[in-house]
Amino acid sequence: MTSKKYNLKFLNYSVYVISLGGFLFGYDTGVINGALAFMSRPDQLNLNPSLQGVVSSSLVIGACIGALGCGKVADQVGRKKTLRLIAIVFTISTFLCALAINFWFMAIFRFILGIAVGAASSLSPMYLAEISPDSLRSANVNKNAIFIVLGQLSAFVVNAILGNIWGNWGPIWRIMVLSAAIPSVILWIDSFRISGSPQWLLFKRRVNKARQLFRRLGFSNTKQLVISGTETIDESDDQEFSWSVALKNKNLVYLLITGIVIALIQQISGVNTVMYYGTILLENVGMGAGGSLYANILIGVVSVIASIFGTRTIEKANHHKMLVIGLIGNVVFLALLGLIMKTTMFSQTITNVLVLIALTLFLANHQGIVSPVTWLLLAEMFPGKVKAQFMSVATATTWITNFIISLIYPQLIALFGTAIVFFVFALSNGFSILLSVIFVNGRKMKKAYENAEV
Repeated sequence: MTSKKYNLKFLNYSVYVISLGGFLFGYDTGVINGALAFMSRPDQLNLNPSLQGVVSSSLVIGACIGALGCGKVADQVGRKKTLRLIAIVFTISTFLCALAINFWFMAIFRFILGIAVGAASSLSPMYLAEISPDSLRSANVNKNAIFIVLGQLSAFVVNAILGNIWGNWGPIWRIMVLSAAIPSVILWIDSFRISGSPQWLLFKRRVNKARQLFRRLGFSNTKQLVISGTETIDESDDQEFSWSVALKNKNLVYLLITGIVIALIQQISGVNTVMYYGTILLENVGMGAGGSLYANILIGVVSVIASIFGTRTIEKANHHKMLVIGLIGNVVFLALLGLIMKTTMFSQTITNVLVLIALTLFLANHQGIVSPVTWLLLAEMFPGKVKAQFMSVATATTWITNFIISLIYPQLIALFGTAIVFFVFALSNGFSILLSVIFVNGRKMKKAYENAEV
């Protein structure tokens, strides 16, 4: 009994520290929401809509590179050391962003920060899946999804407090940005005491150490170790990962394409336009700067609650069905949001309230169902030998799509208006339902996983 409690304590500690990577992912993508309006002022960085898009999307294009490169680094030096490197890049780049003196410096430093964000978004769910026994895997991977939303909420709270108390002080956005250094330093310090990945040890043929670590993490016995790492222990599987070999395997190609589709679905929902530009969006529909910052807190709180309950629901549910249900909800709430913004039958106050309700419902639905189920699918769907590389490609797809959307969103709003843009996102979620039905087939994915050989 004591041993079991010890194992769970070590596992849980490792899970929460690794999930700080997700927290930083959420915090650094959420902090720009409130800081952007302040840094855009003429006496600060003087950003017009186009430059705002570049500042926001520079992080995202950096995240594409971070996600693509993370898999190779994680395979070479290990998951634990890679997480520590990510924490260092987070900390340094956060300080540089806070010290940026003009648009160009901010865009460059946000790009560097994005490398850490992208690497964390790829590494954390994969790392969590590798250290977790089967019975706890879904719950532990979902903690990362919850921590992403918690990070966004924390950024919204900090922005609201700083913006409403010291909003008249021009450089207040620098303090908002700098606040992200606190969790990154905590991640670096705590990363020295967490578990490494026993599956990575198997990749490196350090079987005895892997077996010891499996036991320390609470895996039941040696048989469980063999079940978790069969494909890596086989004598015939000594060669390094090769794209040329992997792409000749029809089962692996199917899983890779499906992973890319799932990643695409995650982003064309339009959720990150609200995460990045929520304050500016709410100001455009008639809320003041202070009210918009506080409204973001409400949205963030509801998203966290929805994420906690949603992740518990999807653990034992059919993931494909839950994905379709979540996407249908996105279509409904985004279409409703567009209709509210388009109509002129309500007073400004009522319109503001209805917009806030519709936004909250959309984010609660997405963060409670669509986001966690997509990250869960990506973390579990790839065989061990190709997991890091395939996960990197899938995660990079989310960031490439995110980059395009976040770059053009301010111009789309300026050209067509907010209501039309949300109608477009409602259509894109409808398209995602079609993609999900065609590609994300649970039985076919399981069969391809079982038959894949590298």
